[in-house]
Amino acid sequence: MTTLADILRGIEHGVFPAPDLTTSVVPAPSARDTCVIGLTGHLVVAADVTSEWIAKHLDLSDLAAPLNPPFLYALEQLTGREVNGIDALLLAPALTDESERAELLARLTPFTDESHPRIRRARRYRDDVRAYATATGAIVLTGLGLAGRQEVALEVPDSVRGKGEGRLLARTARALVPPGTHIWAQVTPGNAASLRTFLAAGYVPVGSEALLVR
Repeated sequence: MTTLADILRGIEHGVFPAPDLTTSVVPAPSARDTCVIGLTGHLVVAADVTSEWIAKHLDLSDLAAPLNPPFLYALEQLTGREVNGIDALLLAPALTDESERAELLARLTPFTDESHPRIRRARRYRDDVRAYATATGAIVLTGLGLAGRQEVALEVPDSVRGKGEGRLLARTARALVPPGTHIWAQVTPGNAASLRTFLAAGYVPVGSEALLVR
């Protein structure tokens, strides 16, 4: 049986589901995670639902339907969850140049304030969360999120915004994961500054995602 983890690992290596205008239904990857992912010409519903339920609630001829409110609302009602937003999905490989990795990591110190809102939110949605700060007060964290994928989140103080700190942090996240692996970023589409930051740091858009949470 194909799993969401199988699909995500494939995407990391450049292998996408066929753009055949169909919807794949796979099991929810964990008790915590249920989602709908939009890819080029293909949708993935990762939830504990049947194909019959999908056919009843979804216009399969409309590729946008799984990420539109009527279907997401039906999925909320079925699962007892709420959609916490629809994000753009971006992906980047780990950096492999050892000198660049060392230079970027040298800017970081462990960030241990468990009361920080960014840390609390990360621990709600991710496992093995690791957080670091820079001398500017910016924060970068990584953790294992949906289907075990490595995910990154950033926070840049107002005092250093517009000075390239976010772009540098996004690139640094690529040094926080081992060579040969990949790291994902979820960005609200309306946050154009954040999208530009990740694109400039070498991330590429691969799809969109609605995560349903309890």
